[in-house]
Amino acid sequence: MNSVTNQILKVFNKNPANISLALRAMSSTAYSTLKVTTPKECVVHVEINRPEKRNAMNGAFFKEIGECFQKLADDAECRVVVLSGAGKIFTAGLDLTDLGAVIAIREHPDYDTGRRAFKLRQFLTEWQRSFSAIEKCNKPVIAAVHSACVGGGVDLTSACDIRYCSEDAWFQIKEVDLGLAADLGTLQRFPKVIGNDSYARELAFTARKFYATEAKQMGFVSRVLPDHTSLLEAALDTAALIASKSPVAVQGTKVSMVYSRDHTVQEGLEHIGIWNQAMLQSTDMMEAAVAQMQKKEAKFSKL
Repeated sequence: MNSVTNQILKVFNKNPANISLALRAMSSTAYSTLKVTTPKECVVHVEINRPEKRNAMNGAFFKEIGECFQKLADDAECRVVVLSGAGKIFTAGLDLTDLGAVIAIREHPDYDTGRRAFKLRQFLTEWQRSFSAIEKCNKPVIAAVHSACVGGGVDLTSACDIRYCSEDAWFQIKEVDLGLAADLGTLQRFPKVIGNDSYARELAFTARKFYATEAKQMGFVSRVLPDHTSLLEAALDTAALIASKSPVAVQGTKVSMVYSRDHTVQEGLEHIGIWNQAMLQSTDMMEAAVAQMQKKEAKFSKL
């Protein structure tokens, strides 16, 4: 056991919950593009933290956002995540000044067309996995969008479970204006989120902006708040409410809904049946039933 671990154990008296919080705090300081805090019990707030660059997404961001959500998926102290952007806007999308890796692959003297294509595919797959980590994380993720959410920002928020925005928010599937098709999840997730294929194609083909009111009308966001402050308050309040529920029930619900989206109704029913034949054996059902009968708030163990 190294000296750092020994110090943590000594300071936190071998309390697993405190150790988990300490390790999370330590890991959050290592991120160069994210800020990770715990504003409420069992609620983690992840902020895109490049305000000086309008929260543009560079290579470090893609690496860190994937790592962050993989860690949160395994963190028993985390039950819900709120995802927002620090500074004046949510995100300006892809950082076009950080495309050196793509250029290097395209211009590599030893790569023929096939090898360049293979390397570019590897590169894109890594970025796709970063956003898919949000969807694969069993904890519900609430996106809180203020001001601009451009390009990759729509890919990112489409992978979230719940989306709120402020009245000044606007969105843009920008990629066709940059000479490419969106390739990080918008074309796969956005149409299913809004449930209108024609609408989704219009926005993807034209790259026109759509604002908070339209985003609410189409179903991309579920709530519109007056400003950034009230937006974060609402997102954190919803997160706290979800965090108070059984983590077995909430995480099982997310897993089932993600699975059912891409499968038939019958396949979804079979999936939740297999899932619940194990999960129905947890103590959470009894705890919830007793709490309701006694008209008190249930307290659930960590998962």
